[in-house]
Amino acid sequence: MISARVATHGPRALRQASTQVLKALNGLSSSGAGPRSTFVSVHLVQLNSTPRHQFSTSPKSSRIDEFFVEKETQRVRKTPPAWPHPVYSYDDMESVVVAHREAKTRSDKFALLAVKVLRWGLDFATGYKHEKAVALNEKDPEAAKKKYAMTEEKYMIRNVFLESVAGVPGMVAGMLRHLHSMRRMKRDNGWIESLLEESYNERMHLLTFLKMSEPGWFLRFLVLGAQGVWCNALFFAYLLSPRTVHRFVGYLEEEAVITYTRQIKDLDAGRLPKWEKLQAPQIAIDYWKMPEGHRSMRDLLLYIRADESKHREVNHTLGNLNQIEDPNPYVSEYKDEGKPHPCKDLRYQKPTGWERNDII
Repeated sequence: MISARVATHGPRALRQASTQVLKALNGLSSSGAGPRSTFVSVHLVQLNSTPRHQFSTSPKSSRIDEFFVEKETQRVRKTPPAWPHPVYSYDDMESVVVAHREAKTRSDKFALLAVKVLRWGLDFATGYKHEKAVALNEKDPEAAKKKYAMTEEKYMIRNVFLESVAGVPGMVAGMLRHLHSMRRMKRDNGWIESLLEESYNERMHLLTFLKMSEPGWFLRFLVLGAQGVWCNALFFAYLLSPRTVHRFVGYLEEEAVITYTRQIKDLDAGRLPKWEKLQAPQIAIDYWKMPEGHRSMRDLLLYIRADESKHREVNHTLGNLNQIEDPNPYVSEYKDEGKPHPCKDLRYQKPTGWERNDII
């Protein structure tokens, strides 16, 4: 659907070559010609699938569904998500705002600086130059549009890359807290579940975008490298200072809210015509329980932005708590349920996080 290039080689030859590769790797090809047929098959795949813009996304085709195709089995009918998504109201999603928590401590300032550096790197890699576009737009709108305009393809590249690494912090933190709980032989007070659920949610964002686009080999290479560095860096950082990592993720999610807000504004302004009539894929409809009449690309962006705003709030809140003793306020029962408190949905939004004195 979202295309940055058009395939120019025969899909039949590619499918045949891919089939030969799979057969050879699984030991299904003839015994004498196995190695040679594998070599020839790989060569054919290379000849028939070499795009010019491997950084960008390719059009939706039958190959994309094979990333995570639902395989039919004899007895299993359906596998529901491990963490069902809370139902968001449309008004609550529209009320999500861009917000920033002031960096007060040295730890906060370090986390904010790290996010700014990463933001610069991501902007550079994906050609996202919003500030320059705004400045030039005041002088020459047409020149700004030609030089800096974000297209559907550019946004999709950014979204795929962003979501491919966004699920790492929650998984790393959840794993370390899991091991820490077993070492200390004490309960974790509910933190692990929320961290893993956050990671799962970010992965669902990625799977949704992959239903709409296919990343090229260069983007895949960037994701591979980013995950390797990202995972190890967060591992050691969380060992040293969990509070700093949660603040870092909170600031990172602030940037995610900004990014998706700009996409929604560009869509509303008519600058993304390919997305105006684009419908959300079935995986998104099922996961977010999107109602009839609210399954457009704009609706999908609203759901994803709302998720990012909740991650922003959760991590800023966790960064305010005692990292060892305090319970996770997002899975706790409160003595006064009528008073605003942290929750999984958007009833009580607190963009900069809940202060410890207000909830513990």
